[in-house]
Amino acid sequence: MSIIEFQNVHFSYPDAKRESLCGIDLGIEEGSFVAVLGHNGSGKSTLAKHMNAILVPTRGRVLVNGCDTADENRLLEIRRSVGMVFQNPDNQIVANVVEEDVAFAPENLGVPPEEIRRRVDSALKAVGMYEHRQHAPHLLSGGQKQRVAIAGVLAMQPRIIVLDEPTAMLDPQGRQEVISTVTRLCREKGMTVVLITHHMEECIGADRLLVMSYGQIAADGTPGEVFSQVELMQEKGLDVPETTRLCWDLNRAGFRLPLDSLDAEGCAQHVINAKL
Repeated sequence: MSIIEFQNVHFSYPDAKRESLCGIDLGIEEGSFVAVLGHNGSGKSTLAKHMNAILVPTRGRVLVNGCDTADENRLLEIRRSVGMVFQNPDNQIVANVVEEDVAFAPENLGVPPEEIRRRVDSALKAVGMYEHRQHAPHLLSGGQKQRVAIAGVLAMQPRIIVLDEPTAMLDPQGRQEVISTVTRLCREKGMTVVLITHHMEECIGADRLLVMSYGQIAADGTPGEVFSQVELMQEKGLDVPETTRLCWDLNRAGFRLPLDSLDAEGCAQHVINAKL
């Protein structure tokens, strides 16, 4: 069952020369990990902001757990269901102590103090930051700050977490910390995760990969299925994993290798079994 549903969604920013979303039809299943990949200006962040009513369609409808995002009477319910994490963790941190920052949103929602304590501890443990609960956020690394931002969202107990290029400002280690965290949240806690990114390697562990281009969905499938469309990815200005590229190059030389292997071990096995 789709927990988020786009129905013929069009969206245009004021004074824009073209639509940012062009008739999107999309269903996101509860408990799935969906990655959205695309170049700058492809519409992927605009898509994300429709998922908790930061933006609403110019035409069409977005439903979150059956609630129309254009219905202002359901806005609080929608935003409790869908937590957002953005690019710059410094813009999301509001307190001088980690645990106070994580407690900020539940306090604003009127959650009782004893329940806030439980939620804060649980959220910090979920992202591996419990031992840093008394630290000052500004002393943390970029990856740690982003994990605190994710904990702040988790403390609201959303059913869905949408991350809009959360690793864009992080180094490779910080990116790995964040991607490992959100993958674990999906696999172990059954959360629905939507990851917006322009880093191809961050999509490999997702259940489903969407490729956005000029406001439309250009490809939709498992990461293996999507990355195997090498020519399409090149046309959209995107790269594919090195393993896929190697098999594709060998096929051009006369081999007959599947292109859906995204790890070195699987690629090596395909090459060992290769036939001209």
